[in-house]
Amino acid sequence: MRTIRHHVDRWAARAPKRDWLIAPEAGRTLSFGQLQRESVNLCRFLAGEGLKPGDKVATYLPNGLQTAAIFLGCMYGGHVSVPLNLLAQGEQLEYVLGHSDARLVFTTGEHAEQLAARVAASGREIAIIVIDVDAPSLFFADRLPRTPVHAPAEGDAALLMYTSGTTGKPKGCVLTHRNIVSGGMFVKTAHRLTERDRVLSSLPLYHINGQIVATVGTLVQGGSVVCPHRLSVSQFWDLLAEYQCSWFNVVPTVVSYLASATSLEGRALDVSRVRFGRSASAPLAPELHRAFEKKFGISIIETFGMTETCAPCFSNPLEETKRKYGSVGRPVGNVAKAARRDGSECLPGQVGELMVKGENVMQGYYKDPEETAKALEPDGWLHTGDLGYMDEEGDYFVTGRLKELIIKGGENIAPREIDDVLYKHPAVQDAAAVGIPDRHYGQEILAGVVLKPGVQASEDELRSFCERELGRYKTPKVFRFLAELPKGPSGKVQRLKLLES
Repeated sequence: MRTIRHHVDRWAARAPKRDWLIAPEAGRTLSFGQLQRESVNLCRFLAGEGLKPGDKVATYLPNGLQTAAIFLGCMYGGHVSVPLNLLAQGEQLEYVLGHSDARLVFTTGEHAEQLAARVAASGREIAIIVIDVDAPSLFFADRLPRTPVHAPAEGDAALLMYTSGTTGKPKGCVLTHRNIVSGGMFVKTAHRLTERDRVLSSLPLYHINGQIVATVGTLVQGGSVVCPHRLSVSQFWDLLAEYQCSWFNVVPTVVSYLASATSLEGRALDVSRVRFGRSASAPLAPELHRAFEKKFGISIIETFGMTETCAPCFSNPLEETKRKYGSVGRPVGNVAKAARRDGSECLPGQVGELMVKGENVMQGYYKDPEETAKALEPDGWLHTGDLGYMDEEGDYFVTGRLKELIIKGGENIAPREIDDVLYKHPAVQDAAAVGIPDRHYGQEILAGVVLKPGVQASEDELRSFCERELGRYKTPKVFRFLAELPKGPSGKVQRLKLLES
């Protein structure tokens, strides 16, 4: 049975006292039995507020014990969870509040005033409930209505997640119980996770990676998650050691910070239980990938996923000898192809649009049949919008985004090709290329570059390096040195914002 309720009830019956979530700052844990009780109480509270199954319940919350409990708890009784991005611009937040049809939103005292202003501007009546994300419990059970808790079906909507696109209004992905539980199961299968595994994940619970990979994934497998409020690079290794985690869930930005700003030398930390780290949400440059593994002796498994597919689509295998740097691996749980414009499958080595199909693929975009029709073919194939190819051995490589292609003098140039070369330079910590208007070529190339702390490199030095590696034609015309690259909460570079930097 692929519903959130089934898996909460399953583990509450099998291991009621086993810790599912650990909140380090609060020094508290949430067991499977407590998760079940919190879920039932939340659903009864919502019934008392007049909400029915299928109604939308929003959260505008940082990570915390109750953030995770509410995220799963509303879905437990057939409500639809709508996590709101704490980093969203005011107008985007206002749009999502209105578009989602949320009836109620949970937030903290810190964010209540800002949220109330956006709720008012949305023109909708939305109840605001202020909570403490670290509270051991939110409700007094004896004060709640004794309403029977609805049992949702696999095909019922469970999660309404808005994409963090760099242009236009966000699109709301309608994800069913079948979709999100399948996503969690695909994570379990790809990494061979069991109930003995514990993950460190500080990725926000308003992003699909933190939601499905760390939260639903551990629920499905009966494992546990260490979920701090936010990432602290200085505390990363301490948390892994203290809580004896067996893997960690990060984005490439975190890999970069860990490789350049932390060390295990001279520290009496036992991280021997860590089997691997998982990187997703943005491409991991091969040079950075190798540098991390060489420094720490811990494998990084590169993966690929989307909001529309409940995170996982592709993953590299656990076996080091079978992994390829720069590859996102092979399909996990779903089927995939690199497709030509007519939908036919490309030959190995030919670049096309990556398309996927499976039980994890969304139902569609909320109240947007036109965009749904563009993204989903009638036979279930999803257009990812990413360009890539499959090699002779069946491994997939992502070369860029359709909308991010740089077209210089009629030649298509994938930004990632330039990114990967810049990452090879010993002074570069972060890099991203984007197209800029040019009256001769149509587009030229701008590279945003973040240098490693205490290291210098001139524009001429980087240009000469790129000319040797890429040739003059693909070498950026403009280098822009930045303190950091503009990125969304998932760690994905927002390339168009480089033009505003």
